[in-house]
Amino acid sequence: MNKKLWCAVVLSAVMILGAGCGQKAKTAPPPPASASEPSSFQADDSTTPPATEGTSPDDSATGSNSGNDSSGGTGESKGETTGQTDQDQPSVQKLTIDVYYTDPQEMELKKAQKEISFESDLEKYVQAFKALQDSGSSDLVPLWGKIELTKMSVDQKDAGLLHMDIHIPDEARLGSGGEQFALDSLKQTMFQFEEIKSIDVLVDGEAVESLMGHMDLDHPIKRDE
Repeated sequence: MNKKLWCAVVLSAVMILGAGCGQKAKTAPPPPASASEPSSFQADDSTTPPATEGTSPDDSATGSNSGNDSSGGTGESKGETTGQTDQDQPSVQKLTIDVYYTDPQEMELKKAQKEISFESDLEKYVQAFKALQDSGSSDLVPLWGKIELTKMSVDQKDAGLLHMDIHIPDEARLGSGGEQFALDSLKQTMFQFEEIKSIDVLVDGEAVESLMGHMDLDHPIKRDE
């Protein structure tokens, strides 16, 4: 009886021991991962380089396009600048006029023709006076050659009145005959412009009675009717 009981106990112990060993085998932890299996963090670090500002192909392409736009804009601006015209600038006009001088003996007036260039009516009158100062010929003596024109203007209230202010050096003074020829040459030269109706000649800013002390000087000298 005792022997059978002992054998039963031993058999039960063996069975329990075997069941425990089988359970331990089933629940044993898996072996550690091998070094060849990839890690997600390592893959991100190795395959995705850190983003660097301004180095992406899209950014460089955009920069190139921006440069082209800037260049194009500059070119358009230059085109607008160089495309301006000179329509607002006055054009130079040329006119052949009659100019009066005297002969070397101061016996009579001599008419000659000269071409003048000007951009305005006032400059036309100035150039006409300068033509009186130089004949370009030894046979034609200018009567106003040494007289200095200091100012010339057209009256704002009377467009037909031409104002002249002159300076007469001592070597430019003439006798009575020469003084008369000087006034006649001035009148015939300036009055060929139909818009000029009268001329007021001042000497050093003053309305003198005589141009050179011989002949009366009207203020103004009027065109003969």
